[in-house]
Amino acid sequence: MTGVRQDAWTKEEDELLANVVLQYIREGGTQLEAFAEVGRRLSRTAAACGFRWNSCVRKQYKEEIEQAKQERKMRKKETASTKESEGQAKVEAAVKSHLSWAEVLAFLQAEEQKARDARRTADENRALKNDMEQLQQMVTKLQMEKEALQKQLAAIQEEYNTLLAIMERARKMVTDSGKPAPNAAAEGAGEG
Repeated sequence: MTGVRQDAWTKEEDELLANVVLQYIREGGTQLEAFAEVGRRLSRTAAACGFRWNSCVRKQYKEEIEQAKQERKMRKKETASTKESEGQAKVEAAVKSHLSWAEVLAFLQAEEQKARDARRTADENRALKNDMEQLQQMVTKLQMEKEALQKQLAAIQEEYNTLLAIMERARKMVTDSGKPAPNAAAEGAGEG
């Protein structure tokens, strides 16, 4: 498994990130999917890509983001009108083939149920995407908090080690000052 990079972002990497995210927006994908793809390409985590996008890159591409969203809306409208045309063609074909009204009605009811199911699925999908984006933002935030806490822990450990060294020196000074000098012991023995 390759290592995960933690070095500074280059201009080319920022541009790749922006291009992929904009492509996903245009095509109806999620930003999280885009972050995962860029992460694979650059050997970075999806969270790092998301953080870079939200903290730096996105601000430089406001107009392009809006344009990509407009293109996505146009694609959805085109897809919807294509599906509507196909449904209408099926109804016309059914009428031309001399189907009974009951068969046409059953067909239309089935199509209506499919449309309801598709709307429900789309709503659920949007809710899940929103949940996923919120969770990704929470992960990014927690990763930043973790890094800050790791730095604090390292500083505290360094201070603790320094304190232990000072205490050890003080202990040695106290034990060394409590011992009688070797010459003083010899003088005391000669006087008695």
